This record gives sequence, C-alpha cells and structure tokens, in this order.
Amino acid sequence: MLESLKRRAAKAHVLDRIDARVTSAETMGIGDLEGTVDFTLAFAMVHEFPDAKYFFAEVARASKQNACVLLAEPRGHVRDDAFATELAAAAVTGLSVSERLAIKRSQAALLFKK
Repeated sequence: MLESLKRRAAKAHVLDRIDARVTSAETMGIGDLEGTVDFTLAFAMVHEFPDAKYFFAEVARASKQNACVLLAEPRGHVRDDAFATELAAAAVTGLSVSERLAIKRSQAALLFKK
C-alpha cells in the first residue's frame, strides 16, 4: 500500500513532501518529527487506533504552531457520537476545530494547533 502511494506521489512530483511510515498500534514512531509537521492527513484511519487521544497527542507533538490536520472518517462506519469523541480527544491535545468540512460520504473537520 505504501509503495503504491510512493509511486503515485513520485509520478505527481510530490514524493519529497510525503513521509509515509508503517506504524504499530502503540505508536506511530514519529518522535523524530517534533515541531516540524505543517499538515497531517488523517483520512479514514483514526478509528483504527485503540485510543484516539494517543494518536492526536503524537500528531500535536509533531506539529508546528498553526499546523493543520484534516480529519475525515467514513460516515457509514464511524457514528456521529464516535466522531464527536475523536474531536474531543483532539481538543484535549491542543488541536482545535477550525471548521467542519463537507467531504462526500465522510464526517470531516479541519483542525489546527494553537
């Protein structure tokens, strides 16, 4: 899956902007990125983590001040209350909702780090 992403990114001349990593259930292994990330795309995957708060805590530590996180979850798979719980977990880590987004078949929000 990651190799396919890298091939498509190379073809689109954006591979140098992507840091694709294999992670574990316990950590994403991004401690080396502290304070360096401008943008995080979390598309249809936060619900796969055992605890969303740990995911957002790692993302918040890696993010620069005013960095953005696009969070989107599949509407048919993640209930409204579960998405609200994810947003609350993000808020605890310092990621605030900037706006709710309209993405087809998804619940989505743009978050930013204060």
